[in-house]
Amino acid sequence: MTGEFAAFVGLALVAVTGGVLMLNVTKVVHMVVSLIFTFVSIAGLYVLLSAEFIAAVQVLIYSGAVTIIMLFGIMLTKHQDEEEKPVGRWRKVLTGGSIAVFAFLVYKGIYQLDLGQTAQAPLHVKNTEQIGMALFTKHLIPFELTSVLLLAALIGAIVLAKKEEEDN
Repeated sequence: MTGEFAAFVGLALVAVTGGVLMLNVTKVVHMVVSLIFTFVSIAGLYVLLSAEFIAAVQVLIYSGAVTIIMLFGIMLTKHQDEEEKPVGRWRKVLTGGSIAVFAFLVYKGIYQLDLGQTAQAPLHVKNTEQIGMALFTKHLIPFELTSVLLLAALIGAIVLAKKEEEDN
């Protein structure tokens, strides 16, 4: 067993465990912490794939910004204090069985995958430059449309926040 394989298995277990915990814990802050574990371990998997730029973006955007925005959104909204029913035994068994079936199907799918490549593509060669070239040549229009959509969402959030202030 190589060190790379051991790191992959460890990071994959942390990612899956974080996802399962996020679905099964009841407190919102615990859900966010398990989500952060999942995001950071996925960033570690990107590092193993020699995609350091994507790993850095994963940590900065998802582990940082998105998680904080989700936490603020949950904390600032009004909640009704309702008693939650305890999770039943059958739900836990069904969840575990579903995870096992999904893992088996992914395992079978990966080992039966035929990519049809005869020559290996060069890895570890200017990954960030290749992403930038693809983003600003082939995918320029979707990139710009995404930035306009995000700007419209930001303006909409400001307008909604101002209306709530005026109503009070």
